[in-house]
Amino acid sequence: MLFNYEALDEAGVQKTGSIDAVNVEVAISSLQRRGLVLASIKEAQGARSILTKNIAFFERVPMRDIVILSRQLATLFQAQVSALRVFRLLSSETENRILGEKLEIIADDLQSGNSISASLAKHPKIFSEFYINMVKAGEESGKLDETFVYLADYLERSYELSSKVRGALIYPAFIVVTFVVVMILMFTMVIPKISEIMTQSGQEIPIYTQIVLGISNFLVSYGFILLGIFVIVVFVVIRFIRTPVGRLAFDQFKISIPYVSTLFRKLYLSRLADNMATMLGSGIPMVRALELTSNVINNKIYEGILTEAVSAVKGGKTLSESLSNNPRQIPGIMTQMMKVGEETGEVGTILKTVSRFYSREVTTAIESIVSLIEPLMIVLLGGGVAVLLASVLIPIYNIASSQ
Repeated sequence: MLFNYEALDEAGVQKTGSIDAVNVEVAISSLQRRGLVLASIKEAQGARSILTKNIAFFERVPMRDIVILSRQLATLFQAQVSALRVFRLLSSETENRILGEKLEIIADDLQSGNSISASLAKHPKIFSEFYINMVKAGEESGKLDETFVYLADYLERSYELSSKVRGALIYPAFIVVTFVVVMILMFTMVIPKISEIMTQSGQEIPIYTQIVLGISNFLVSYGFILLGIFVIVVFVVIRFIRTPVGRLAFDQFKISIPYVSTLFRKLYLSRLADNMATMLGSGIPMVRALELTSNVINNKIYEGILTEAVSAVKGGKTLSESLSNNPRQIPGIMTQMMKVGEETGEVGTILKTVSRFYSREVTTAIESIVSLIEPLMIVLLGGGVAVLLASVLIPIYNIASSQ
C-alpha cells in the first residue's frame, strides 16, 4: 500500500513524500526510524497506474534466491544474531530488489512486535505455506536455528532435483525447436524457388518430390492460418489445464506416459518423503505434515491420495496403512519402510532414507531418458533432413544430367 505523508525532520524542515508499506503502522515505524516527526499520513488513492500493477504482477522471486536466503538465515541464526538484525542485514545485502524490499517490510513487522512466521505469512508469493509452518514450528519449539538449517537443506535438495529435471529437458527441446524452425524456413523460402526451376524444366517430377512441393505450397499459402490455429490451440490447452478438471487430467497424463511416467512418479515420491521427513523432524504433527505436503507436491493425483490419508490418520490409522491403498502411485516398498519406521519410532529417519533413495532414482531415470532420447532424435532428425534433401536434390541432378 502507498501512503502520502507530511513530516518534520530533525532540523525542523517540512518534508512531504510517499512510502510503500504493508499497513499504516509499518509506514509510521519506517518514517520514525528516519528521524521524522509525522504531521499527517494517509493512504494514497489511485496512486498506482495500470502499468505499475502489471509490472508488479510479473515480478517474481526465483527459487534460487529463496534457497540462498534460507541458507543465509540458517547461518545467521546459528550465530545467535537477533531476528530483527538478521532481516535488516539481508534486506540490504540481497541482489534481488523485490526480495530486498520484502525483507525490509518483514523487518519492520518484526520491530512492530509480530512473529517471524506471521511476518513471512504476509508474502505468500515468496514464502510458501510449508515454509511458514516450518518457521512457526521452530518458534514454538525454540529451535529456530535448527529449523532454518532444515529448510535450507530441504530447499537445496528440492532445487537441485528440479534443476536436474529441467536441465535434462532443455537440450532435447532446443534441438526440436531448432529443427522445426529450419524445416519451416526450408519449406517456405528455399523449396519454393527450387520448385520454379523444376516446373520450368518440363521434366517429370517424382511422387516424393511432389509431396514435398505440395507441403511447401501449403505452408506458403496457409502458413499464417496454421500459425493462428496453433496459437489458439495452445491458448485453449493452457486455459484448460488451469481448470480443476484440466489440471487433474494433465497430472494423470504425466504419470501415465511410457518411460517419462517413471521419472515423474519417482520425483513425486522423493518430494513426498522429503517434505514429510523435514516437517516431522521439526516437530510438526503428522496430520498437519500430510496436509502441507499435499499442498506442495504439485500433482492432483498425489494430492488426492494425501488428502485421503489425512482423513484416515485422523480416524486412527497409521501413515503406512493410509497410503497402502494406492499401490500404483505409492509402491509397496515405501509403505513397508514406513511401517518399519512406525514400529521403531523412527518414521522421520526412514522417510529421509526413502527420499535419498528416490532422489538417486530420479537422477538415474533422467540419465536413462536422455541417453534414449539423444540417439532417437539423431535418427529422426537425420532421417527427416535426408528425405527432404533427397526429394530436392535428385530431381535437380536429373535436370542437370539431361542438359
